[in-house]
Amino acid sequence: MTTNSSAAEIVDLFIKRVEACDIVGATALLAPDCEYDNVPMGKMFGPEAIGAALGPMLEACSEVDWPVLRQVADDTTVFNERLDRFHMPHGWVEMPVTGVWEVHDGLITLWRDYFDQPTYRNQLPPKDT
Repeated sequence: MTTNSSAAEIVDLFIKRVEACDIVGATALLAPDCEYDNVPMGKMFGPEAIGAALGPMLEACSEVDWPVLRQVADDTTVFNERLDRFHMPHGWVEMPVTGVWEVHDGLITLWRDYFDQPTYRNQLPPKDT
């Protein structure tokens, strides 16, 4: 992608790379000081930290699917409603997510996801006690 790519194109490509479990390719679209705010879980900054957080999650999946249900964008900001789906050893985990993205000079500078954490946790297998 180039700095001439639209904000929506950059976000769409990022999502495609996440779906392909391509952490290196996805994080290459992040600005060095990118803020990822996974709202119920906290913030992290920079491609390395974001990749370190995404890696284990994606590695646990045999398939990742993030269909975008609705999306609006302007020159620098993208809002999307997604269904983030992860095929884990016990089956599919699906979460409705709202994403807010900012893109400057062809790189994502802000990625903020809003989702209900209990919706995620309630789909995981019980922990052995």
